[in-house]
Amino acid sequence: MRVEVLTGAALDAALDGVARLRIAVFRDWPYLYDGSFDYERGYLQTYRDSADAVVVGAFDGDRLVGAATGTPMEDHADDFAAAFSGTEIDLSKVFYCAESVLLPDYRGRGIGHRFFDLREAHARRLGRTHSAFCAVQRPVDHPLRPAGYAALDPFWRKRGYAPVPGVVAHFRWKDVDQGESTEKPLQFWMRAL
Repeated sequence: MRVEVLTGAALDAALDGVARLRIAVFRDWPYLYDGSFDYERGYLQTYRDSADAVVVGAFDGDRLVGAATGTPMEDHADDFAAAFSGTEIDLSKVFYCAESVLLPDYRGRGIGHRFFDLREAHARRLGRTHSAFCAVQRPVDHPLRPAGYAALDPFWRKRGYAPVPGVVAHFRWKDVDQGESTEKPLQFWMRAL
């Protein structure tokens, strides 16, 4: 196993693999995402367009088995401006840690920590003072919630992240058990770097 930072041409070369990982991993609880490769390629264009984007790739040999992405928050301003309106948070100081996707067989090996360590180090090199991400909020009684599901909140708190009160984004996607896209709330978490 190796975990490495990818930028520039290496980042671009990894994005189709990131798209496949997003489709596979986010299909499970709590995202329940019924994604398509065409949508993913369009969504991931942000990382091609940002000179300061990063992908942290986890490789088993040459196979990409996990990835975490990030960009300066202003690269996502259109998506998140409404969530941060009414706050005094300077988005030009925030680095957005977007997805962290890792195939189930590779979990529990410390790779999630490496994903955050390397993205946070990248953010510091860019002069960012804060790191943030958002996570979907699902009802506790959702019918597809697996028995014994353990939320990642303790992991995030251990890394110094906390929910930002009132900062919730709303996005639409099609769930695996639905015929149409529906809106979901995503709570922002943030920490000082």
